[in-house]
Amino acid sequence: MVASIDGSIAVAGRSGPLSGTDDRAVLTTLRRTAGLVLVGAGTVREEGYTPPRDDGPLLAIVTARGGLDWDGPLARSPRVVIVTHHALDVPEGITTIRVGPDAVDLTAAVNELAPLVPQGGFIHAEGGPQLNGALAAQGHIDAVNLTLAGMIVGGDAGRLISGGGNVDLRLRLAHLLVGRDHLFTRWERTDTP
Repeated sequence: MVASIDGSIAVAGRSGPLSGTDDRAVLTTLRRTAGLVLVGAGTVREEGYTPPRDDGPLLAIVTARGGLDWDGPLARSPRVVIVTHHALDVPEGITTIRVGPDAVDLTAAVNELAPLVPQGGFIHAEGGPQLNGALAAQGHIDAVNLTLAGMIVGGDAGRLISGGGNVDLRLRLAHLLVGRDHLFTRWERTDTP
């Protein structure tokens, strides 16, 4: 995730302007080592995700309402899995994991996705805030890789996590790297206050 120093996660609705060359290199490295990227459909739409490369990690897109281009190359990619519930109508030919009768059960989704992660890999969640909130509320966040951009954005941009109820997830700083205009941090879960 990337955020400005005043906590904004977007500039004019996109996270891209907060990023930079070094941040994109960190993101690319995380994706390459992950094995599976988990992302919400809203983030896919806002950030303009494209089909993963053949040598890249699988992309799992979580959606409760659809709103994806079912005929486009992203949804039809063999490297993409749609994670949704049983009530959503998804066209034939799209790889789908259905968890929950009429809402996405993220715990069941994580359990279904885990076997798709190559040995030594991990599930790398890229948001958005609603997905992050649900993952945090259900205890599925083990670490947070957060880039702080040297920008003040203001406005009413969202936070890294929203929805999902109140969460008291304790993290400790594991890594801190200083770039020209960014701080690169990794926070790891600890269950001690």
